[in-house]
Amino acid sequence: MPLKMAYSPCPNDTFVFHALAHGLVPGAPPVEVTFADVDVTNTAAERGEYDLVKVSYAALPWLLDDYELLPCGGALGRGCGPLVLTRGGHRADLTGATVAVPGDRTTAYLLFRLWSARRPPARIEVVPFHEIMPGVAAGRYDAGLVIHEARFTYPRHGLTALVDLGEWWETDTGLPIPLGAILARRDTVDPVAAAGWIRDSVRRAWADPAASRDYVLAHAQEMEPDVVDRHIALYVNEFTADLGADGRAAVAALLERAAAAGLTPQVSSSRATAWTS
Repeated sequence: MPLKMAYSPCPNDTFVFHALAHGLVPGAPPVEVTFADVDVTNTAAERGEYDLVKVSYAALPWLLDDYELLPCGGALGRGCGPLVLTRGGHRADLTGATVAVPGDRTTAYLLFRLWSARRPPARIEVVPFHEIMPGVAAGRYDAGLVIHEARFTYPRHGLTALVDLGEWWETDTGLPIPLGAILARRDTVDPVAAAGWIRDSVRRAWADPAASRDYVLAHAQEMEPDVVDRHIALYVNEFTADLGADGRAAVAALLERAAAAGLTPQVSSSRATAWTS
């Protein structure tokens, strides 16, 4: 039976998992891939639908009883955080604003809530990611919380960055931004083996970037090739191969701050970061 795996169609995921998905990793089992935005996988993982799954770090408090956090394959980094966008710089703050967000358990939204804790509350609407920038540009929302390739494309929509939440997080903590995590279901997958397959897939992606090109572009949601390349270069980095000490500290800091603020359940220290391997 193939393993059921879910990750996004974003270039960083298709680049990283191309070899694993195509049976190019020696010793790895066949993988049945489902493409889904992270807001979908966050809730699907809670129902136990996948053996390996990409989720938001913000969703971990609801998932770690059934899933093991793997130390590779995820998305962390510096200079790659979520942005709060407004139309043409019309707003200096979010007092009374309606803000479109991509999901209520996304890391982007958790960072937004931590950042805005001492600011006047805004009205929040959960909106499919691809609708956020057009909605802000059209005036349906006063602001939008965006991630990934929107960092490169938002000026075309006539939008302005009110705040870079990654920059705020890095300044406040000195740590990278923990965005997306890879989880292995405890009752169906050996996490040590799974980490090995994923690390092999990452190494193969870096060793031969051209091998995954058609796969990446086929799922890149009409992104131009130069945006795809910038996306991969930013989000596939040393933390993808291994979280390392800084990555683990970033995950622990995010979950501890969220729990202390009453935004998520408390996670035990033994499960707050991936095991060392």
